[in-house]
Amino acid sequence: MKQKYLYYTVPVLGTIFCLWYIFAATCDGIYSDYVRLVNSYLPNVFNPGLFFVPDILTRIPINYLARIINVTLFDYNVMFDRVLGVLALGLSGAAITAYCVRKKLPYGWFLALMAVFFSLNKWEMLNNGSGFAHFLSFALFYWHYEVLDRVWSGRDSFRDRISLIVIPFLTTLLVAGPYCAIYTVTVLLACIMMFLLKRSKLGLRPVIYGLCTLVPFLLYLWSNHYAVEDHAAPATVSLITQLMDTPGFFVRFFIKSFSSMVIEGERAEEIFRTNGPFLAMGLLVIALYALALWYNWYYRLYEETILPVILIMSGGLNHVLIVLSRWIFLMDNYGLSSRYALQFQTGILGIILTFALLLRQRRYRIGSGVKLAAGITCFVFLAGNCYTTYTEIKKAPYRKAAYEQRAELSLRFEQVTDEELRANFEYRLSREDSGQKVRSALTILKENGYSVFREGNQ
Repeated sequence: MKQKYLYYTVPVLGTIFCLWYIFAATCDGIYSDYVRLVNSYLPNVFNPGLFFVPDILTRIPINYLARIINVTLFDYNVMFDRVLGVLALGLSGAAITAYCVRKKLPYGWFLALMAVFFSLNKWEMLNNGSGFAHFLSFALFYWHYEVLDRVWSGRDSFRDRISLIVIPFLTTLLVAGPYCAIYTVTVLLACIMMFLLKRSKLGLRPVIYGLCTLVPFLLYLWSNHYAVEDHAAPATVSLITQLMDTPGFFVRFFIKSFSSMVIEGERAEEIFRTNGPFLAMGLLVIALYALALWYNWYYRLYEETILPVILIMSGGLNHVLIVLSRWIFLMDNYGLSSRYALQFQTGILGIILTFALLLRQRRYRIGSGVKLAAGITCFVFLAGNCYTTYTEIKKAPYRKAAYEQRAELSLRFEQVTDEELRANFEYRLSREDSGQKVRSALTILKENGYSVFREGNQ
């Protein structure tokens, strides 16, 4: 019991640390995606016409509830969303911790895992409260993966079996939004493995679990069919045409995206001036992905646990997804953005868990090569993520100053030009109507006394 307490203390401390960070680096006030959200859904968050729309699932239904609570209790405070995001990150950490406790992972390896998990490499997601649902979706992903692993290990309960039926509907239809694509593919691949390798023990249960994941995803695709894409992207040709014209661009995009899990993209761009270091780090991470998968197969680690393989698959597929969905911005550094760290991080967790489990038990007759690879893995990810966290802590006061300046500008938005609003609120800078949209959103907030216009804030 005492040992379990020591494990669960870590995600609690990680959550407290991230809460400290968002209050140290941000303040209330809309910008970026919030401009669109305010114009679309405020002030009448109870309007059923805004909720019951054909593409409702792409709008992530849980956001409607969060906005209702935020407006009713907090007069639409952006910090409320940020706190929800951090709490959801803590739930993800708890799900991973439950697995580590069950597998009796050495405490040192567990601390290394949590250091990467609560790294500030995802600072952009933490600061942008509009993405809180994405943190919650990953908490549900990790929960689902952990329950799948219990079934795989033969240690599941009746509650676990019911959970595998309910979780995907809850996750895909209410929380995950576009993140459900890789989640669904990952779970389906896991179910296929369960059916092929554990059929004698599990029977048709993997098929049922797979169908319960596929059905809500098909419902999401149906809803997404009615969505209207609104990207401010420079690409004017198809993916195939662009691939034929600039194949090197896609290769660089893909490889460099892996490097962001060593040193966060913004900081790396400040250090490195050429593609060489990015490509070297990216190739190293790709090699660690391949090595971890190989070790899972060679040492038959998958017979004991399937979670590391699930996480590695999910991380790799997310890199592919980002290339396919974000190439349209024609920037090979786009995959370095901190906003994708939450997706990419799953693969890194799988790699670390692979080495931790191999070095945990003597029954795996590992050689010096495995120990060397484990040491390199720990050094690369711990050093890079600790450095990223350190530099982000130092930047926190400057980020907060920028948020405070934007909040002050919001209070006098009627006296500034649309061009100034477009330049300061980070909302679709390439659009001519950017400043007008910002002005419209701020007008709604002022008329209703929301956010920085709350009584006592001015």
